Amino acid sequence: MIASERFERAAALGVAVAEETRRLLRRHLDAAGAEGDDGTVLVDVPYPDAEVVTALLDVAAECFGERGDSIEETRQAALETLLQLAGFDAESQLNWGELGGR
Repeated sequence: MIASERFERAAALGVAVAEETRRLLRRHLDAAGAEGDDGTVLVDVPYPDAEVVTALLDVAAECFGERGDSIEETRQAALETLLQLAGFDAESQLNWGELGGR
């Protein structure tokens, strides 16, 4: 396998991980939930999906080289990067205004 093909496959895997994370979070997102003053939204992901999200965040943190003072901070940093890759940020059509009719 040539380097460009490996890069292409790695990129496709990265997008798949980002999309799966977004899908799981969106599935458990409560449109009526509270948003913090800083725009932070709490999403309660129950078992077994929580285990999948945790594994995805650990893999992403390792791939992105994310570091934090705790594993939770490292996972949070990886989550922010994944959501940016998946388009689940302030400019996304998947923001709160669009989810109201969910």
